[in-house]
Amino acid sequence: MTIAITGATGKIGGAVARALAADGTPFRMVVRDAARAPELPGTEVAVATYADADAARAAFADVDVLFLVSGAEARDRLDQHRTVIRAAADAGVRHVVYTSFQGAAADATFTLGRDHFWTEQAIRDTSMAHTFLRDSFYLDFVEDLVGEDGVIRGPADDGAMAAVARADVARVATAVLREPTRHLDRTYDLTGPAAITLTQAAAVVSEVRGRPVSYHRESLEEAYASRQRWQPEPWQADAWVSTYTAIADGSLAKVSGDVERVTGRPPMTLRQVLEARGA
Repeated sequence: MTIAITGATGKIGGAVARALAADGTPFRMVVRDAARAPELPGTEVAVATYADADAARAAFADVDVLFLVSGAEARDRLDQHRTVIRAAADAGVRHVVYTSFQGAAADATFTLGRDHFWTEQAIRDTSMAHTFLRDSFYLDFVEDLVGEDGVIRGPADDGAMAAVARADVARVATAVLREPTRHLDRTYDLTGPAAITLTQAAAVVSEVRGRPVSYHRESLEEAYASRQRWQPEPWQADAWVSTYTAIADGSLAKVSGDVERVTGRPPMTLRQVLEARGA
């Protein structure tokens, strides 16, 4: 069985690559820049982007199982996904393990969740088997929401999210890649152990970091206005704001036991993520 991993220069793909290399599992890393690929024993490196069908087909030659990490946020990300999926199918890949999003749907409140839904459909439309890892928001990102003034601002109201640690997503992906036939055509919702509000999240960050952190509820109008200083394109502004509205409407509040079912270990809490991250 030949495994290919995309995103090996990133957080999740890199963690999966290191875990498999530690096991002595051979695999191929498919990266945009070979100079940035981690140096790991027993690995091959191929260069391709999701938008380059010819390079992707060559990179996926003789690959049985592909770990497809979703591409960077971009206006054309769905087109890139469709291109790389077609290339994988043309190259003879038999099984795609894809990092999707919890509650992926054509009308998902979180606008980027719609891209994930249509990406899943593109994979289903091929003859390839699939495993969809539907990640919630990342617990690792919570601290990054805190402004310089120690305030998290957004229209999340009192909604809760069952956010998950990147490390747990990587552990699930690694387990799937070690025994892919056990996970054929399965969809896993990857969440943390509890749904937390941003008020609760702020309190945990405050306690762990030893500085005051709080949550301020914005209206939709305030949310769009406050983000204009970064001059986002409309699609990006919608994505940023819908991060919070998806929390507000309960889209991400469902807690799943899939992390523990697949890995045998309970998922990390926000406190554990912050402590592991260090100061």
